[in-house]
Amino acid sequence: MIAKKEFITFDTAWCPGCGDFSILEALKEALTELGLSPHQVLVVGGIGQAAKLPQYINTNGFEGLHGRALPPAAAAKIANSNLTVIIDTGDGDSYGEGGNHFLHNIRRNVNMTHFVHDNQIYGLTKGQASPTSDLGSITDFTPDGVTNQPLNPMLAAIAIGCGFVARSFSGDKEHLKAMMKEAINYNGYALLDILQPCVSFNKVNTYQWYKKRVYALDDSYDPSDKAKALVKAMEWGDKIPIGIIYREEKMSYLDHLPHLSDMPLYTRERETEAIEGFIREFM
Repeated sequence: MIAKKEFITFDTAWCPGCGDFSILEALKEALTELGLSPHQVLVVGGIGQAAKLPQYINTNGFEGLHGRALPPAAAAKIANSNLTVIIDTGDGDSYGEGGNHFLHNIRRNVNMTHFVHDNQIYGLTKGQASPTSDLGSITDFTPDGVTNQPLNPMLAAIAIGCGFVARSFSGDKEHLKAMMKEAINYNGYALLDILQPCVSFNKVNTYQWYKKRVYALDDSYDPSDKAKALVKAMEWGDKIPIGIIYREEKMSYLDHLPHLSDMPLYTRERETEAIEGFIREFM
């Protein structure tokens, strides 16, 4: 029986009250309830406050460059399909610097889970507007208000063809934990956008602001209806839906490669002499 304490939390550098804390706790509980051990999990981050999470939890971890968390995560999953691979990054890391990888990993559909701490601000670098900052948002760096149209990651992901698109709120840990488990269990690339208040630099999208607006989708909502999902993904403002916005069962990347589906790539016998020959050709 796996115990939550096996996913030890190390000292963090997050601000008191940061939404990242409840995301970390929800993740530890989700992994425990799924019966996963630390050695079975890889958490990959890029750069940013959210992307520090791999440093704070006792699992396999990898820290990449800013916006570059998805490529090494995909490589790790392809090399060892037995690993549960989780990408944990912020809205800037995922949708800004990492926007190109975000688009093409939806197309590739490697079986891994992407948690995005979406606080509508760059927290690590002291409060610049992010790709999801609302139009007109005032920061120290945009004193006249944001003029760029905000990115809607839910709408973009569904339109591009993502098979699992969900949203949760760090102020509702039980809902968040349930969404994490659903995303991890999905066979393919799963996106979970997490509304995560930044208590230091975003004084608008606070816990109170979200709690007045978020509502959980109930059983009457059908996440397999793509047309309705696109409409639901555009709902933002006085009402913000959380839950599985869209779900479609489809073949994952490895499902298309029968020579990799029967055993992990790293366990296959390697022809050392042939590999050394290739290396010598490039020397």
